[in-house]
This record gives sequence, structure tokens and C-alpha cells, in this order.
Amino acid sequence: MTDGSLRVLYVEDDPILARLVQKVFHRYGYDLLHAEDVEEGRAMLADGDLDVVVLDHFLKSGTGLSFLKEIVGMPGAAPVVYVTGSNEAQVAIEALKAGAADYVVKTVGDEFMPLLASAVGQALETAALKRAKLQADLEIKQAKERAEVLLAEVNHRVGNSLALAAALIRLQISGTADETVKAALAETQARITAIAGIHRRLYTSEDVRNVDAAAYLNTLLSELDASMRGEGTRVRLARRLEPLSVPTDRAVSLGVIVTELVTNAFKYAYDVEGGEVCVTFSSLDGESALLAVEDDGVGWNGQGTVKGTGLGTKIIGAMAMNLGTTLDYVPRRVGTRAELRFFLAGAPKPS
Repeated sequence: MTDGSLRVLYVEDDPILARLVQKVFHRYGYDLLHAEDVEEGRAMLADGDLDVVVLDHFLKSGTGLSFLKEIVGMPGAAPVVYVTGSNEAQVAIEALKAGAADYVVKTVGDEFMPLLASAVGQALETAALKRAKLQADLEIKQAKERAEVLLAEVNHRVGNSLALAAALIRLQISGTADETVKAALAETQARITAIAGIHRRLYTSEDVRNVDAAAYLNTLLSELDASMRGEGTRVRLARRLEPLSVPTDRAVSLGVIVTELVTNAFKYAYDVEGGEVCVTFSSLDGESALLAVEDDGVGWNGQGTVKGTGLGTKIIGAMAMNLGTTLDYVPRRVGTRAELRFFLAGAPKPS
């Protein structure tokens, strides 16, 4: 039973049958409106505020199939229960294909009225469920959009805060005369800049879960190059970067490793004459990637006493562990080549 507020349009060219259905539907709590033909039914639909349409197959102007297609194509269309006096299954199939919510075979027996009322009730329930699903989908979409906006704002603020921290360190560097302290602060500044770069890129990205590693590394290397050249180095920086999507957390580790390796190469690979440092990032098999930093300088195989404090080596080890890999030094006749192979989306699960 309903609360009496549900309105049913019955398109039927037999006014006597329509009157009988109207009386029965009144007992079920439905307010039934009758249209004898398509034109009258179209006018009532235009007035709106109808919850369900009962459409007879045989009308004076022909079959109701074309009108059915018209109804279901209307914005916010009411569900349609198709009524046919034909026992041919093809009619019911065509009606359902055209968009009818249900169909009922018109009979002369007593079962027609209860079946029709039941079909109308089912159509109303199904329509209500569809509306609820659409509303839920809309709310989920809106919540996702709000979350993305908030996350972008968080990345923007974090990026700005890290940039401010890097600027304060730069001021501290200019205010100290101790070269060892300057070098340590400069390395710290470079590490912060590497992480800030991720957040700046996420702020302008449509996908906060992944980063275009080539674009990110290119920006990072340009900043490192400008910083090192500002200190008077004569080292040139080359890069060969393949566009690859990398999860954000892995991109952070990758950026820190690149920062450490490039900084070390700039500082220790060459004498005053300078030289070239090349950074390569490329796909290996679609699931993993290769990072390589190489130079033609004095050479280093990863063994023996490290230059500096050794903090950079520890940081590289920690970041490589985050990527599930280790840094390898490839034997070379001249210079140094450090390689890192890692899975783009993390280690594959065992089969």
C-alpha cells in the first residue's frame, strides 16, 4: 500500500476498463489519471508530477511502442509498465528492450488487476532504488572532488612550507663563514628542495597518487644545476629521462637519491677543469625502471672511505630500501656509474 500521493498515468483507449482499473487502484492507494490516446498522454506527461506510466500496447493510433520510446527518452522519465493483450512473447521483449520497467499481459480473468498493481509497485520500488543509487553516486563523486581539492591545498601548503624552510637554510648559509657548515646546510637544503618539488607537482596534477618522474626529475635537476653553478662549479649536467608514471611515495625516494648522487658527482667527480654528469631514467620492461648517474671523473666503486660525512651514503641506502632495492656501482675504466633498478609500482606479489 502507498500513502495516496503516488500518481499513475494510464494510457488506454478503453474508458470502461480504465474506470475499473481506477477504482481498483484507488483501493491500493494510487491516484490514477486516464488518457485515451497518445496526444492526451503526452500533454499529461508535460504537466509533470507523475510517478509511473501504465501504457497499453494496442491504441487507436497504433501500438504504444513508439510512445514508450518517447517516454523513456524524457529527462527524469517515470517508469513505464507495458500492458499487452497479446500472448506473444516478442511484444514483451520489444517493450523491455525499448525501456519498459515491466510488462503485464491483459486477461479477462480476475488476476489482471492484482498483477498490474503489483507491477506498478515493483516499478516504483525499482525507480526509487535507481534514484537512490544516482544520488549516492553523486554524493560519492562530490566527496571525491572535495577530497581532491583539499589534498591539492595540503600539497600546496606543504610545498610552500618546505620552500620556506629551504629559504631559511639558504639565509643561514649566507650568514656563516665555516665552509663545513655551509656544505652541510647546502646538502640539507637540496634534500628539502627535492621533497618540496614532489608537493609542487602534486598541487598542479590531476592524479595525486602518481607523478610523471621525467617531468619531476627534470625540474629537480634544473634546480640542482642552477644551485651548483651558483657556487662556481664548472660541471655540466646532461639528462636522458623517459616519461614514466611513478607512485608519489616512490617518487620522493627517487628524488632524494638523485639529489645525493648528483650533488656528490658535482662535488667530487672532477677537479677545477670540470666535466659532465649524466642522469638517465628509463623503463626496463614496463614494470621496472633504471636510474643511472654517471661521470668521467676520478672514479668511485662504492668501496673504501667515503668523502664528506657519509650521511649522504646512509640516506641513499635508506631511500633505496624504501624502493625495495640497492644502489650498485658498475665497474668502469674511467669515472663512476651508479645504477638503481626498481619496480615502478612496488615489488610484484608472488604468484
